[in-house]
Amino acid sequence: MRIKKLSRRLFELRLQLEAYARRFGLEPSALTYFRKWLLVGIAMGFAGGAAGIFFTFILDAMKILFLLLPWSPLIPALGGLVSGLLVYSLAPEAEGHGTDAVINAVHREWGRIRARVPLVKSIASAATIASGGSAGKEGPIAQVAAGVGSLISGPLGLNVHDRRLLLIAGVAAGIGAVFKAPLGAAIFAVEVLYSRDLEVEALAPAIIASVISYSVYSTVYGWEPVLTRPVQVFLGPLELVFIVILGVIGGFVAMIYSTVFYGMRDLFRNIPLLANHAKPAIGGLAVGALGLFYPHVLGGGYETMNSMLNGEIADVWLLLALVTAKIIATSMTIGSGGSGGVFAPSLFVGSALGSMMGWFFEYLAPSAVASPEAYALIGMAALFAGAAKVPLASIVIVSEMTRGYNLLVPATLAAAIAYLISGRKGLYESQLPARPGVKS
Repeated sequence: MRIKKLSRRLFELRLQLEAYARRFGLEPSALTYFRKWLLVGIAMGFAGGAAGIFFTFILDAMKILFLLLPWSPLIPALGGLVSGLLVYSLAPEAEGHGTDAVINAVHREWGRIRARVPLVKSIASAATIASGGSAGKEGPIAQVAAGVGSLISGPLGLNVHDRRLLLIAGVAAGIGAVFKAPLGAAIFAVEVLYSRDLEVEALAPAIIASVISYSVYSTVYGWEPVLTRPVQVFLGPLELVFIVILGVIGGFVAMIYSTVFYGMRDLFRNIPLLANHAKPAIGGLAVGALGLFYPHVLGGGYETMNSMLNGEIADVWLLLALVTAKIIATSMTIGSGGSGGVFAPSLFVGSALGSMMGWFFEYLAPSAVASPEAYALIGMAALFAGAAKVPLASIVIVSEMTRGYNLLVPATLAAAIAYLISGRKGLYESQLPARPGVKS
């Protein structure tokens, strides 16, 4: 009700502004830029911040609920079952990692998302993540906030073109809030739609919405970064050789990640005589069994990522095992039909890969590597750039999430190389190569 009242008030404000414009001899078209890029962005920012707070509250409540149960591999299976029942009974489009569904809505559904999707996606994803499923918050909050944008587009009187822009701003608002990365989220929202292009027209409303939602969300949940790290240094030109190697390997691992992810998705879809709502439970059970050997891969994995960034995990073989296990766990969780995002798991895989390479380089040439743990951050940017086809966003988001701006140069180089090496294969199937009429 509050969202509808806010939307109605903004619509009335627009009409008042147009009336004043006529009194001073201005055509209403003179206010088009203001209406699209400021008023609508502000509305989406407040709505996105509220959506982020709501989703985080649901997730925290689910975590408390599942903590009351003795842990076993059956817990992720239970979370998968809850998710499957909700999604396939009420909103099948809420299945999977969410961001791809928003990309599809922008490109092929005239910017429309059904009103029930945000609530179903919130609860289903919270059940998946809180029970230990290997998934993150990016996809869910992107679909939830974009769904709210679709909901308020009617009262705001937006046409199809404007509604598409509002969905993109919604993605920026949701991710900017939950990951406390307002600039990176805005770049991600306009970059993720295409594998070789940007939706430049949506950048201004995306930035406005993201900054406001970040402020609203952080007022409730604090301003500290999502990930913490000590001051890490980078020696300079000589160490760039190692960065290039990490970028190349990151690109190949990104291709493997995407291949395994969609291979697992296709495998689960083709399982005969098994209802769709039961498949996420099977995937959850497999993830729970894997978690008995590698508990690091359960859930979002932020504690383990912090340990890597702080140099607390230096076992190269363990890190290699975590790269493999996290790819498998994420593919089984989301590929089976579970609800959750691929962003946090991608950061986990990248940090484990980068950390592994950093400690290996330090072993080979101790005097040439200033901070082996710094490669965890660089690996995050490289892996996500290659897997999601968002090289610019990956650099900025990782820097904002860790406050690791001093590693911007090596992260940029590794991300660019991984993006080029990985080719067109990525985690978002609904991406188009480029905007219509633009050569890719």
